[in-house]
Amino acid sequence: MIHRQPASAASVVARLPANTKLFVLDTNVLMHDPTSLFRFEEHDVYIPMAILEELDNNKKGVSEVSRNARQASRYLDELISHAESSIAEGIALELHGDKSATGRLFLQTEAITGDLPARLASGKADNQIIGVVKHLQEIYPKREVILVSKDINMRIKARALGLAAEDYFNDKVLEDTDLLYTGTRGLPHDFWDKHGREMESWQQSGQTYYRVRGPLCSSLLVNQFVFLEDEKPFHAQVREVSGKTAILQTLKDYAHHRHSVWGITARNREQNFALNVLMNPEIDFVTLLGQAGTGKTLLTLAAGLTQTLEHKVYSEIIMTRVTVPVGEDIGFLPGTEEEKMYPWMGALEDNLDVLNKTDDEAGEWGRAATRDLIRSRIKVKSLNFMRGRTFINKFLIIDEAQNLTPKQMKTLITRAGPGTKVVCLGNIAQIDTPYLTEGSSGITYVVDRMKGWSHSGHVTLARGERSRLADYAAEAL
Repeated sequence: MIHRQPASAASVVARLPANTKLFVLDTNVLMHDPTSLFRFEEHDVYIPMAILEELDNNKKGVSEVSRNARQASRYLDELISHAESSIAEGIALELHGDKSATGRLFLQTEAITGDLPARLASGKADNQIIGVVKHLQEIYPKREVILVSKDINMRIKARALGLAAEDYFNDKVLEDTDLLYTGTRGLPHDFWDKHGREMESWQQSGQTYYRVRGPLCSSLLVNQFVFLEDEKPFHAQVREVSGKTAILQTLKDYAHHRHSVWGITARNREQNFALNVLMNPEIDFVTLLGQAGTGKTLLTLAAGLTQTLEHKVYSEIIMTRVTVPVGEDIGFLPGTEEEKMYPWMGALEDNLDVLNKTDDEAGEWGRAATRDLIRSRIKVKSLNFMRGRTFINKFLIIDEAQNLTPKQMKTLITRAGPGTKVVCLGNIAQIDTPYLTEGSSGITYVVDRMKGWSHSGHVTLARGERSRLADYAAEAL
């Protein structure tokens, strides 16, 4: 049985080392990442009573937020039920979570009546949490008390009152998305001078391979694309890296009409790189990033249709995306799962129109027959029903993947069974989901974690090929 001693809480926190910080968590941090309780290393975590109320209000439902609220409550229940000391003395996080979390968890065990400015409504949960932070700062002047919140306005209010407040950074894969792996690398002009002395080359299956040695090799990643724009342009893909030795493989030129994919040819260097990974049966996981109009969906569908209908590598194409509206939601839609998803699949329709027009010789009847055949091989699925499924010999396209959390992305990618290829498309400049940023998006997470694996490929498409209007608007607006 746990003996609650609220009167000793202040003395316990005061006795703790002054160099460790006391982090007061906002509800949205726990609902974004329930494991955040164990992410503050040697520092202590404080949970105000208002947070428990908000977790309780958000626990119903099947959304990601509701699931996280329930998981956060389970973590708190587990910590409290196995506590060796009273709640007021703090519960050691190390015993129940990550071993790096050596701090303690404190829950509000007594009523706090802090004086807040009259302008802040006392009944609002956010303001109650700010009141708790202010109260803790007054009681422990020697300790650094910091509010951690994903809510920008709450952080502004706290700072306006002279309180320390910061965002939750632990979910960020990268601090600066400019450092995100692009999948491509330009070689220096003296590359062959420094790396070509003991070079070996051979041909295999119509491809040329080069074994090069030099200082640059150790920093290359498997399946990274390298290029040298000289008098004779050199485009290749890294196949193996071992110390200061690397094997480079020349690419198939998809810019040439002879190698067109469902009538589509690459219009620039990055599109050629993308088609090389999309058409490679050895690569099971592909990520394509790029702004609107760079050809992500078109290239992916062209590659999927060619390998499904012509080469018979995959049995069908499955396309899914996050249903986050840009404007106001239009409410519930009638029909089956496919019919409900079609309004979200405008991009699919637009690209199929383009792909259908590539066959000039077929005529109107031929194109209509092709359209019906394509429709029968493309299935549109909702993310809501993905859990527990296994896709075998499928070409799975996850569109608008920047709106997925890392956890959702893991759920989707682990659906892949034998012979399935997963392609994630996204533009990290167009995130529509609350609490997700460029640094914490699911697509940023998978690009960073999967780079260098021998069966994954990534390309950041740089040049827009939609129209001169779209290109100019992307830069000027």
